[in-house]
Amino acid sequence: MFPLIFFLCSFLSLFLLPPSNIAAVSNHNKYLKLPLLRKSPFPSPTQALALDTRRLHFLSLRRKPIPFVKSPVVSGAASGSGQYFVDLRIGQPPQSLLLIADTGSDLVWVKCSACRNCSHHSPATVFFPRHSSTFSPAHCYDPVCRLVPKPDRAPICNHTRIHSTCHYEYGYADGSLTSGLFARETTSLKTSSGKEARLKSVAFGCGFRISGQSVSGTSFNGANGVMGLGRGPISFASQLGRRFGNKFSYCLMDYTLSPPPTSYLIIGNGGDGVSKLFFTPLLTNPLSPTFYYVKLKSVFVNGAKLRIDPSIWEIDDSGNGGTVVDSGTTLAFLAEPAYRSVIAAVRRRVKLPIADALTPGFDLCVNVSGVTKPEKILPRLKFEFSGGAVFVPPPRNYFIETEEQIQCLAIQSVDPKVGFSVIGNLMQQGFLFEFDRDRSRLGFSRRGCALP
Repeated sequence: MFPLIFFLCSFLSLFLLPPSNIAAVSNHNKYLKLPLLRKSPFPSPTQALALDTRRLHFLSLRRKPIPFVKSPVVSGAASGSGQYFVDLRIGQPPQSLLLIADTGSDLVWVKCSACRNCSHHSPATVFFPRHSSTFSPAHCYDPVCRLVPKPDRAPICNHTRIHSTCHYEYGYADGSLTSGLFARETTSLKTSSGKEARLKSVAFGCGFRISGQSVSGTSFNGANGVMGLGRGPISFASQLGRRFGNKFSYCLMDYTLSPPPTSYLIIGNGGDGVSKLFFTPLLTNPLSPTFYYVKLKSVFVNGAKLRIDPSIWEIDDSGNGGTVVDSGTTLAFLAEPAYRSVIAAVRRRVKLPIADALTPGFDLCVNVSGVTKPEKILPRLKFEFSGGAVFVPPPRNYFIETEEQIQCLAIQSVDPKVGFSVIGNLMQQGFLFEFDRDRSRLGFSRRGCALP
Protein backbone atom coordinates (compact mmCIF):
# COMPACT_ATOMS: atom_id res chain seq x y z
CA MET A 1 0.00 0.00 0.00
CA PHE A 2 2.73 2.43 0.96
CA PRO A 3 4.66 2.08 -2.32
CA LEU A 4 1.43 2.86 -4.20
CA ILE A 5 0.80 5.94 -2.06
CA PHE A 6 4.35 7.16 -2.60
CA PHE A 7 4.06 6.62 -6.37
CA LEU A 8 0.81 8.56 -6.52
CA CYS A 9 2.28 11.38 -4.41
CA SER A 10 5.32 11.69 -6.66
CA PHE A 11 3.18 11.54 -9.81
CA LEU A 12 0.67 14.16 -8.62
CA SER A 13 3.44 16.49 -7.46
CA LEU A 14 4.56 16.93 -11.06
CA PHE A 15 1.31 18.74 -11.71
CA LEU A 16 0.95 20.54 -8.38
CA LEU A 17 4.25 22.38 -8.64
CA PRO A 18 5.40 23.49 -12.10
CA PRO A 19 9.14 23.95 -12.65
CA SER A 20 10.61 27.36 -11.94
CA ASN A 21 10.97 29.73 -14.86
CA ILE A 22 14.60 30.52 -15.64
CA ALA A 23 15.65 33.96 -16.83
CA ALA A 24 19.01 35.52 -17.64
CA VAL A 25 20.67 32.12 -18.12
CA SER A 26 22.47 31.32 -21.35
CA ASN A 27 21.37 28.28 -23.33
CA HIS A 28 24.96 27.11 -23.08
CA ASN A 29 24.64 26.80 -19.30
CA LYS A 30 23.80 23.17 -18.63
CA TYR A 31 24.14 23.53 -14.91
CA LEU A 32 24.50 25.97 -12.04
CA LYS A 33 27.69 25.74 -10.02
CA LEU A 34 27.27 27.38 -6.62
CA PRO A 35 29.99 27.84 -4.01
CA LEU A 36 29.26 26.13 -0.70
CA LEU A 37 30.41 28.14 2.30
CA ARG A 38 31.41 27.17 5.83
CA LYS A 39 31.20 29.40 8.89
CA SER A 40 33.69 29.36 11.73
CA PRO A 41 34.27 28.59 14.50
CA PHE A 42 33.63 24.95 13.70
CA PRO A 43 32.16 22.75 16.46
CA SER A 44 34.55 20.49 18.34
CA PRO A 45 34.28 16.75 17.58
CA THR A 46 32.40 16.21 20.85
CA GLN A 47 30.02 19.06 20.01
CA ALA A 48 29.57 17.69 16.49
CA LEU A 49 28.69 14.28 17.92
CA ALA A 50 26.11 15.78 20.27
CA LEU A 51 24.52 17.79 17.47
CA ASP A 52 24.56 14.82 15.07
CA THR A 53 22.90 12.59 17.66
CA ARG A 54 20.23 15.22 18.24
CA ARG A 55 19.64 15.59 14.50
CA LEU A 56 19.28 11.86 13.89
CA HIS A 57 16.93 11.51 16.85
CA PHE A 58 14.79 14.24 15.37
CA LEU A 59 14.85 12.80 11.85
CA SER A 60 13.89 9.36 13.16
CA LEU A 61 10.71 10.86 14.64
CA ARG A 62 9.50 11.74 11.16
CA ARG A 63 9.03 8.19 9.89
CA LYS A 64 5.27 7.91 10.11
CA PRO A 65 2.62 6.80 7.60
CA ILE A 66 1.09 10.23 6.96
CA PRO A 67 -1.40 11.00 4.16
CA PHE A 68 -0.10 12.92 1.18
CA VAL A 69 -1.89 16.19 1.91
CA LYS A 70 -0.31 16.28 5.38
CA SER A 71 3.13 15.14 4.32
CA PRO A 72 5.73 16.56 6.74
CA VAL A 73 8.39 18.84 5.28
CA VAL A 74 10.17 19.55 8.53
CA SER A 75 13.84 20.35 8.05
CA GLY A 76 16.47 18.54 10.03
CA ALA A 77 19.12 21.08 9.05
CA ALA A 78 18.80 23.13 12.20
CA SER A 79 19.58 20.09 14.31
CA GLY A 80 22.80 19.30 12.46
CA SER A 81 26.36 20.39 12.99
CA GLY A 82 27.90 20.01 9.56
CA GLN A 83 26.24 22.88 7.78
CA TYR A 84 27.28 24.09 4.35
CA PHE A 85 25.76 27.37 3.23
CA VAL A 86 24.55 28.69 -0.12
CA ASP A 87 24.37 32.41 -0.85
CA LEU A 88 20.83 32.94 -2.17
CA ARG A 89 19.69 36.33 -3.41
CA ILE A 90 15.93 36.61 -3.21
CA GLY A 91 13.45 39.23 -4.44
CA GLN A 92 13.69 42.24 -6.74
CA PRO A 93 15.87 44.08 -6.01
CA PRO A 94 17.78 41.05 -4.67
CA GLN A 95 18.36 40.58 -0.94
CA SER A 96 21.26 38.29 -0.02
CA LEU A 97 20.79 35.51 2.55
CA LEU A 98 22.79 32.47 3.66
CA LEU A 99 20.82 29.21 3.60
CA ILE A 100 21.88 25.80 4.89
CA ALA A 101 22.10 23.28 2.02
CA ASP A 102 20.36 20.18 3.39
CA THR A 103 19.69 16.86 1.65
CA GLY A 104 17.68 15.76 4.70
CA SER A 105 14.74 18.14 4.14
CA ASP A 106 12.43 19.37 1.39
CA LEU A 107 11.29 22.85 2.30
CA VAL A 108 13.04 26.04 1.23
CA TRP A 109 12.41 28.69 3.88
CA VAL A 110 13.90 32.00 4.97
CA LYS A 111 13.54 34.31 7.94
CA CYS A 112 11.18 37.16 7.06
CA SER A 113 10.16 40.52 8.49
CA ALA A 114 7.02 42.49 7.70
CA CYS A 115 8.55 45.77 8.85
CA ARG A 116 8.24 48.98 6.85
CA ASN A 117 10.97 50.94 8.62
CA CYS A 118 13.57 48.19 8.92
CA SER A 119 16.46 50.13 10.43
CA HIS A 120 16.52 47.85 13.52
CA HIS A 121 17.33 44.82 11.34
CA SER A 122 20.89 44.24 10.18
CA PRO A 123 21.29 43.79 6.41
CA ALA A 124 21.42 40.20 5.10
CA THR A 125 19.81 38.73 8.24
CA VAL A 126 16.15 38.53 7.16
CA PHE A 127 14.10 38.86 3.98
CA PHE A 128 11.88 41.95 3.66
CA PRO A 129 8.98 40.98 1.34
CA ARG A 130 7.63 44.55 1.38
CA HIS A 131 10.85 45.66 -0.33
CA SER A 132 10.46 43.21 -3.23
CA SER A 133 8.36 43.89 -6.31
CA THR A 134 8.14 40.17 -7.16
CA PHE A 135 6.99 38.70 -3.82
CA SER A 136 3.79 36.72 -4.38
CA PRO A 137 2.06 34.89 -1.49
CA ALA A 138 0.47 31.60 -2.50
CA HIS A 139 -3.32 31.44 -2.20
CA CYS A 140 -4.71 28.92 0.27
CA TYR A 141 -6.43 26.98 -2.50
CA ASP A 142 -3.33 26.98 -4.71
CA PRO A 143 -2.40 23.29 -5.24
CA VAL A 144 1.10 24.00 -3.94
CA CYS A 145 -0.42 24.88 -0.56
CA ARG A 146 -1.41 21.24 -0.12
CA LEU A 147 2.27 20.30 0.05
CA VAL A 148 3.08 22.13 3.29
CA PRO A 149 1.97 21.51 6.90
CA LYS A 150 -0.62 23.91 8.28
CA PRO A 151 -0.93 25.56 11.70
CA ASP A 152 -3.42 23.91 14.06
CA ARG A 153 -5.49 27.10 13.98
CA ALA A 154 -5.07 28.01 10.34
CA PRO A 155 -7.70 30.42 8.97
CA ILE A 156 -10.47 28.78 6.96
CA CYS A 157 -9.62 29.03 3.29
CA ASN A 158 -11.93 31.41 1.44
CA HIS A 159 -11.86 30.58 -2.27
CA THR A 160 -13.41 33.90 -3.24
CA ARG A 161 -11.00 36.20 -1.41
CA ILE A 162 -7.88 37.26 -3.26
CA HIS A 163 -5.89 37.67 -0.04
CA SER A 164 -6.61 34.26 1.53
CA THR A 165 -2.97 33.33 1.86
CA CYS A 166 -1.35 29.92 2.40
CA HIS A 167 -0.13 29.57 5.99
CA TYR A 168 2.46 26.99 7.01
CA GLU A 169 3.92 25.89 10.32
CA TYR A 170 6.37 23.24 11.38
CA GLY A 171 8.23 22.41 14.52
CA TYR A 172 11.29 20.62 15.80
CA ALA A 173 11.78 17.90 18.37
CA ASP A 174 12.85 20.42 21.02
CA GLY A 175 9.72 22.54 20.57
CA SER A 176 11.31 25.09 18.23
CA LEU A 177 8.94 26.53 15.66
CA THR A 178 8.90 28.43 12.39
CA SER A 179 5.72 29.57 10.70
CA GLY A 180 4.56 32.13 8.18
CA LEU A 181 3.35 32.38 4.60
CA PHE A 182 4.11 30.06 1.73
CA ALA A 183 4.93 32.19 -1.29
CA ARG A 184 6.68 32.46 -4.65
CA GLU A 185 9.56 34.73 -5.42
CA THR A 186 12.29 35.47 -7.94
CA THR A 187 15.67 34.27 -6.73
CA SER A 188 19.17 34.95 -8.02
CA LEU A 189 22.13 32.64 -7.58
CA LYS A 190 25.79 33.49 -7.82
CA THR A 191 27.55 30.92 -9.96
CA SER A 192 31.25 30.13 -10.15
CA SER A 193 31.45 31.59 -13.67
CA GLY A 194 30.44 34.99 -12.32
CA LYS A 195 27.15 34.97 -14.21
CA GLU A 196 23.90 35.31 -12.35
CA ALA A 197 21.04 32.86 -12.75
CA ARG A 198 17.64 34.43 -12.10
CA LEU A 199 14.86 31.98 -11.26
CA LYS A 200 11.21 33.02 -11.22
CA SER A 201 8.38 31.62 -9.11
CA VAL A 202 10.47 29.57 -6.69
CA ALA A 203 8.13 28.36 -3.92
CA PHE A 204 9.38 28.91 -0.38
CA GLY A 205 8.31 29.50 3.20
CA CYS A 206 8.50 33.07 4.46
CA GLY A 207 8.97 32.60 8.21
CA PHE A 208 7.64 35.52 10.27
CA ARG A 209 7.53 33.60 13.55
CA ILE A 210 10.72 31.81 14.53
CA SER A 211 11.44 30.60 18.04
CA GLY A 212 13.58 28.04 19.83
CA GLN A 213 17.19 26.85 19.83
CA SER A 214 16.90 24.75 16.68
CA VAL A 215 16.20 27.72 14.44
CA SER A 216 17.81 30.60 16.27
CA GLY A 217 20.46 29.15 18.60
CA THR A 218 24.12 28.31 18.15
CA SER A 219 23.35 25.05 16.31
CA PHE A 220 21.83 27.10 13.48
CA ASN A 221 25.17 28.94 13.21
CA GLY A 222 23.77 32.26 12.00
CA ALA A 223 21.89 30.84 9.01
CA ASN A 224 19.01 32.81 7.51
CA GLY A 225 17.04 29.75 6.43
CA VAL A 226 17.26 26.33 4.80
CA MET A 227 17.61 25.19 1.19
CA GLY A 228 15.96 21.76 1.22
CA LEU A 229 17.48 19.41 -1.38
CA GLY A 230 15.43 16.32 -0.51
CA ARG A 231 13.32 14.16 -2.83
CA GLY A 232 9.98 15.86 -2.13
CA PRO A 233 8.17 17.98 -4.75
CA ILE A 234 8.78 21.36 -3.07
CA SER A 235 12.52 20.98 -2.50
CA PHE A 236 14.92 23.29 -4.31
CA ALA A 237 16.33 20.31 -6.21
CA SER A 238 12.84 19.27 -7.37
CA GLN A 239 11.77 22.76 -8.43
CA LEU A 240 14.89 23.36 -10.52
CA GLY A 241 15.61 19.77 -11.42
CA ARG A 242 13.49 19.40 -14.53
CA ARG A 243 15.21 22.44 -16.07
CA PHE A 244 18.67 21.07 -15.41
CA GLY A 245 18.47 17.32 -16.00
CA ASN A 246 16.77 16.53 -12.67
CA LYS A 247 20.04 15.92 -10.89
CA PHE A 248 22.39 17.71 -8.56
CA SER A 249 25.83 17.02 -7.17
CA TYR A 250 28.30 18.44 -4.74
CA CYS A 251 31.94 18.32 -3.74
CA LEU A 252 32.59 18.77 -0.03
CA MET A 253 36.23 19.67 0.49
CA ASP A 254 38.24 19.39 3.70
CA TYR A 255 37.29 22.59 5.53
CA THR A 256 39.99 22.09 8.18
CA LEU A 257 42.70 22.95 5.65
CA SER A 258 44.12 26.47 5.59
CA PRO A 259 43.13 28.14 3.41
CA PRO A 260 40.10 25.87 2.93
CA PRO A 261 39.39 24.83 -0.68
CA THR A 262 36.02 25.76 -2.14
CA SER A 263 33.18 23.23 -2.01
CA TYR A 264 30.46 23.32 -4.67
CA LEU A 265 26.79 22.54 -5.10
CA ILE A 266 26.00 21.82 -8.75
CA ILE A 267 22.40 21.89 -10.02
CA GLY A 268 22.26 19.98 -13.31
CA ASN A 269 24.73 17.94 -15.32
CA GLY A 270 27.94 19.31 -13.83
CA GLY A 271 29.26 15.84 -13.12
CA ASP A 272 28.99 14.63 -16.72
CA GLY A 273 32.63 15.41 -17.39
CA VAL A 274 33.82 13.02 -14.70
CA SER A 275 35.51 10.05 -16.32
CA LYS A 276 34.52 7.39 -13.81
CA LEU A 277 31.43 7.55 -11.60
CA PHE A 278 30.44 4.54 -9.51
CA PHE A 279 26.66 4.19 -9.30
CA THR A 280 24.36 2.56 -6.80
CA PRO A 281 20.53 2.62 -6.93
CA LEU A 282 18.65 5.10 -4.76
CA LEU A 283 16.06 3.29 -2.68
CA THR A 284 12.62 4.51 -1.68
CA ASN A 285 11.41 4.35 1.89
CA PRO A 286 7.66 5.12 1.72
CA LEU A 287 7.71 6.28 5.35
CA SER A 288 10.66 8.63 4.74
CA PRO A 289 10.29 9.80 1.13
CA THR A 290 12.56 12.82 1.64
CA PHE A 291 15.81 10.95 2.31
CA TYR A 292 18.34 9.54 -0.14
CA TYR A 293 18.58 5.87 0.82
CA VAL A 294 21.19 3.48 -0.59
CA LYS A 295 21.80 -0.21 0.11
CA LEU A 296 25.05 -0.92 1.92
CA LYS A 297 26.01 -4.56 1.39
CA SER A 298 29.44 -5.09 2.90
CA VAL A 299 32.19 -3.41 4.92
CA PHE A 300 35.89 -4.25 4.60
CA VAL A 301 38.81 -3.38 6.89
CA ASN A 302 42.26 -3.63 5.26
CA GLY A 303 40.69 -5.73 2.52
CA ALA A 304 39.05 -8.25 4.86
CA LYS A 305 35.27 -8.54 4.55
CA LEU A 306 33.54 -8.35 7.91
CA ARG A 307 30.94 -10.90 8.94
CA ILE A 308 27.82 -8.77 9.17
CA ASP A 309 24.30 -10.16 8.78
CA PRO A 310 22.94 -8.66 5.51
CA SER A 311 19.55 -8.08 7.18
CA ILE A 312 21.23 -5.38 9.31
CA TRP A 313 21.20 -3.05 6.29
CA GLU A 314 17.55 -3.62 5.29
CA ILE A 315 14.65 -1.18 5.71
CA ASP A 316 11.99 -2.93 7.79
CA ASP A 317 8.21 -2.67 7.50
CA SER A 318 8.16 0.18 10.02
CA GLY A 319 10.55 2.26 7.91
CA ASN A 320 13.50 1.74 10.26
CA GLY A 321 16.99 0.74 9.21
CA GLY A 322 18.62 1.30 5.86
CA THR A 323 21.41 3.74 5.00
CA VAL A 324 21.02 7.44 4.21
CA VAL A 325 23.47 9.81 2.50
CA ASP A 326 23.10 13.10 4.36
CA SER A 327 24.89 16.43 3.91
CA GLY A 328 23.72 17.80 7.26
CA THR A 329 25.25 15.14 9.51
CA THR A 330 28.98 15.38 10.17
CA LEU A 331 29.98 11.91 11.38
CA ALA A 332 29.11 8.45 10.05
CA PHE A 333 26.63 6.22 11.88
CA LEU A 334 26.34 2.45 11.45
CA ALA A 335 23.70 0.04 12.69
CA GLU A 336 24.84 -1.15 16.12
CA PRO A 337 25.74 -4.79 15.23
CA ALA A 338 27.76 -3.58 12.22
CA TYR A 339 29.39 -0.87 14.30
CA ARG A 340 30.61 -3.45 16.83
CA SER A 341 32.20 -5.49 14.03
CA VAL A 342 33.87 -2.44 12.48
CA ILE A 343 35.34 -1.05 15.69
CA ALA A 344 36.61 -4.48 16.75
CA ALA A 345 38.27 -5.03 13.36
CA VAL A 346 39.85 -1.58 13.34
CA ARG A 347 41.11 -2.01 16.91
CA ARG A 348 42.79 -5.34 15.98
CA ARG A 349 44.52 -3.82 12.96
CA VAL A 350 45.54 -0.42 14.26
CA LYS A 351 49.34 -0.11 14.62
CA LEU A 352 49.35 3.01 16.76
CA PRO A 353 49.10 3.10 20.56
CA ILE A 354 45.61 3.41 21.99
CA ALA A 355 45.12 6.78 23.71
CA ASP A 356 45.37 6.74 27.50
CA ALA A 357 42.06 8.61 27.78
CA LEU A 358 39.18 8.57 25.31
CA THR A 359 37.70 11.80 24.00
CA PRO A 360 34.14 11.99 25.39
CA GLY A 361 31.68 10.31 23.03
CA PHE A 362 34.25 8.29 21.06
CA ASP A 363 35.02 4.60 21.56
CA LEU A 364 38.38 4.28 19.81
CA CYS A 365 41.16 6.88 19.94
CA VAL A 366 44.85 6.54 19.06
CA ASN A 367 47.94 8.52 19.96
CA VAL A 368 49.69 9.87 16.83
CA SER A 369 52.58 11.61 18.63
CA GLY A 370 55.73 11.55 16.53
CA VAL A 371 53.95 10.13 13.47
CA THR A 372 54.36 12.38 10.42
CA LYS A 373 51.61 10.83 8.30
CA PRO A 374 49.31 8.68 10.45
CA GLU A 375 46.91 8.20 7.53
CA LYS A 376 49.55 6.00 5.91
CA ILE A 377 49.33 3.40 8.68
CA LEU A 378 45.74 3.69 9.90
CA PRO A 379 43.38 0.84 8.90
CA ARG A 380 41.60 1.33 5.58
CA LEU A 381 37.82 1.03 5.28
CA LYS A 382 35.93 0.03 2.15
CA PHE A 383 32.16 0.06 1.66
CA GLU A 384 30.41 -2.02 -1.02
CA PHE A 385 26.98 -0.86 -2.17
CA SER A 386 24.25 -2.47 -4.25
CA GLY A 387 25.09 -2.52 -7.95
CA GLY A 388 28.77 -3.17 -7.30
CA ALA A 389 29.75 0.41 -6.41
CA VAL A 390 32.73 0.49 -4.04
CA PHE A 391 33.46 3.50 -1.84
CA VAL A 392 37.01 3.76 -0.47
CA PRO A 393 37.41 6.93 1.60
CA PRO A 394 40.86 7.90 2.92
CA PRO A 395 41.47 7.52 6.68
CA ARG A 396 41.18 11.30 7.24
CA ASN A 397 37.49 10.93 6.36
CA TYR A 398 36.87 8.72 9.40
CA PHE A 399 39.73 9.45 11.80
CA ILE A 400 39.61 12.99 13.15
CA GLU A 401 41.80 14.94 15.52
CA THR A 402 39.86 15.42 18.73
CA GLU A 403 42.75 16.65 20.89
CA GLU A 404 46.39 17.45 20.28
CA GLN A 405 48.10 14.31 18.94
CA ILE A 406 44.90 12.29 19.44
CA GLN A 407 42.76 10.95 16.60
CA CYS A 408 39.46 9.13 17.10
CA LEU A 409 37.34 6.93 14.86
CA ALA A 410 34.57 9.24 13.65
CA ILE A 411 31.95 6.51 13.36
CA GLN A 412 29.11 6.03 15.84
CA SER A 413 26.49 3.37 16.49
CA VAL A 414 22.77 3.67 15.92
CA ASP A 415 19.95 1.32 16.87
CA PRO A 416 18.53 0.03 13.54
CA LYS A 417 15.17 -0.61 15.21
CA VAL A 418 14.61 3.12 15.71
CA GLY A 419 17.07 4.78 13.34
CA PHE A 420 19.18 4.35 10.23
CA SER A 421 22.82 4.26 9.21
CA VAL A 422 24.25 7.52 7.82
CA ILE A 423 27.08 8.43 5.48
CA GLY A 424 27.79 11.91 6.85
CA ASN A 425 29.57 14.80 5.19
CA LEU A 426 32.95 14.06 6.78
CA MET A 427 32.99 10.64 5.10
CA GLN A 428 32.00 12.30 1.81
CA GLN A 429 34.83 14.86 1.74
CA GLY A 430 36.96 14.91 -1.39
CA PHE A 431 34.40 13.01 -3.50
CA LEU A 432 31.89 14.19 -6.06
CA PHE A 433 28.43 12.89 -5.10
CA GLU A 434 25.80 13.01 -7.86
CA PHE A 435 22.10 12.54 -7.06
CA ASP A 436 20.49 11.46 -10.35
CA ARG A 437 16.79 11.66 -9.59
CA ASP A 438 15.53 10.65 -13.06
CA ARG A 439 17.49 7.40 -13.02
CA SER A 440 17.10 7.01 -9.25
CA ARG A 441 20.78 6.44 -8.63
CA LEU A 442 23.66 7.90 -6.64
CA GLY A 443 27.04 8.30 -8.27
CA PHE A 444 30.36 9.14 -6.65
CA SER A 445 33.93 9.68 -7.78
CA ARG A 446 37.20 10.62 -6.11
CA ARG A 447 38.21 12.52 -9.23
CA GLY A 448 35.10 14.66 -9.59
CA CYS A 449 36.19 17.38 -7.17
CA ALA A 450 39.21 18.18 -9.33
CA LEU A 451 36.97 19.71 -11.98
CA PRO A 452 37.54 23.47 -12.52
